[in-house]
Amino acid sequence: MALMPLLWIALIGLVVFAVLRLTQNSAGRHDATDPRKTPRETPEEILDRHFASGEIDAEAYTEARKRLAAHRPGPR
Repeated sequence: MALMPLLWIALIGLVVFAVLRLTQNSAGRHDATDPRKTPRETPEEILDRHFASGEIDAEAYTEARKRLAAHRPGPR
């Protein structure tokens, strides 16, 4: 009988937690741990990043851009 108020407090706390959790996710919060929600980089963006960081030189960058453009599907 003495534990009944504790049970109700725990139950109400659980409901409040669930409601807050659901409203935060539906409000458009971005969860970086979920790979389905993170936008994927295009091959061109990856190439641009490598060129910008100095991992490849201008000649390799230009050649890779040409190859990517040649393999990019056109409009149907």
